[in-house]
Amino acid sequence: MRYNSLMMNLTPDMKRQLNSYSIYTGAPAHPLFTLESLKKEPAAALDLVQAVSRTENRTIAASFFTRRLGMFTAMQLYMLIVYEEVWEGPDEAFRFGAVEEYGNLTVSQFLAGGAFRPVDEAERPEAVRQILSRFVKDVADALRTVSSASSLTHWENMFGFLLYHFHVLLSDPYQREETQAVLDLLKDDRTWDGLAKESLFARYLRGQQPSALLNTTVRTTCCHSKDVPGLMQCGYCPLKK
Repeated sequence: MRYNSLMMNLTPDMKRQLNSYSIYTGAPAHPLFTLESLKKEPAAALDLVQAVSRTENRTIAASFFTRRLGMFTAMQLYMLIVYEEVWEGPDEAFRFGAVEEYGNLTVSQFLAGGAFRPVDEAERPEAVRQILSRFVKDVADALRTVSSASSLTHWENMFGFLLYHFHVLLSDPYQREETQAVLDLLKDDRTWDGLAKESLFARYLRGQQPSALLNTTVRTTCCHSKDVPGLMQCGYCPLKK
């Protein structure tokens, strides 16, 4: 099947939500690499991330990148909850480009093809598993071959965005049931079969509700945001003073 940007079928609200997390449709004006090339040649992709983030340390650059990618992964789960849809397309259609934000050059994400497809209740467990596998584990595994950032660092880089989404959506009576269903899947060890020995998100929550963990030192690894020029220490940092 050939994918193109006309197949997105995004409502204005969906597009606005994506853009608020630095996710855009179409091709980037300043392309860097694709999800496909990142997985095949992580060293070359990380070289470009280092240039954009202005850091000579590959571990810091790798974590910087998966914090950006974590925004997309969390947004996929948000779209699944709110719209019962997820983006589906080939890795070559998921592109990364250099974009200036708040005076700093950064890496943003571009959906240059594919489509948002509906996901029914029966498909939901596998959809969640595939999101975690394709956009976190596969990427973390590739980056681990060229940097020393731990797999857990890459997972926690996405979890922080999830905390905020769950905090907002669980407080909405119209979204609470769907949100709880996805939260339960993320806490279920079976969802993580082949990804980790147990649910890393359940371990991250430590039996707490997402709202209780906002702006706490919930992380067990440092994302190195504080070490990237122009950025600040994140609110979840275990090194927070």
